[in-house]
Amino acid sequence: MNITFVLYLDIIGTIVFAISGTLTAINNRFDLFGSLVIAFVTALGGGMIRDLLLGATPVLWVSQPQYLTYVVIGYLLALLFQSHILKLRRTMFLFDTIGIGLFTIIGLEKTISLGFPASIALTMGVISAVFGGVLRDLITNIVPLIFRKEIYATACLTGGICYILLEKIYDNQAFNIIITIILIIFIRILAVKKKWSLAFIPKNS
Repeated sequence: MNITFVLYLDIIGTIVFAISGTLTAINNRFDLFGSLVIAFVTALGGGMIRDLLLGATPVLWVSQPQYLTYVVIGYLLALLFQSHILKLRRTMFLFDTIGIGLFTIIGLEKTISLGFPASIALTMGVISAVFGGVLRDLITNIVPLIFRKEIYATACLTGGICYILLEKIYDNQAFNIIITIILIIFIRILAVKKKWSLAFIPKNS
């Protein structure tokens, strides 16, 4: 496993999700401290739940406090450029989509490294990717995407399956990671553009 490459992905994912959380808080008129709390929850909440379920304690941000710095970096970037970012309606969606792609891989890799089977790794990949957003949305009084009809967690699950299969047939982890992240982002963007959903009953029926 290319630990350095995965570490960089983890850092980037943390910063990206912190930006996403801060933008959501700003959009909901949270104050500066409240926005920082939302940034923390969004960036580290999914990983914290994953670590607790896996028994990997202390959780990541406690054992490696530098992750708090990464959250602050994302928070400050969002604050500094909020006037430009909030004008772009799709920016928060883009940051969130990149984040779930990155964190799906991080959750998979950590779970596999701890010796758990692929089925558990897939579950933890999805949890890592979406539960920070779930906590963010619950705190900001929004129905979380995972509980709506949109293709969200399904994109992470599909990407996770793709990654596990690629790892079995192609010995180039960096390539496999990049392809998986692109696939997750592609599915998510295409699902929103085409209005795909997992609804049992069509709207017009």
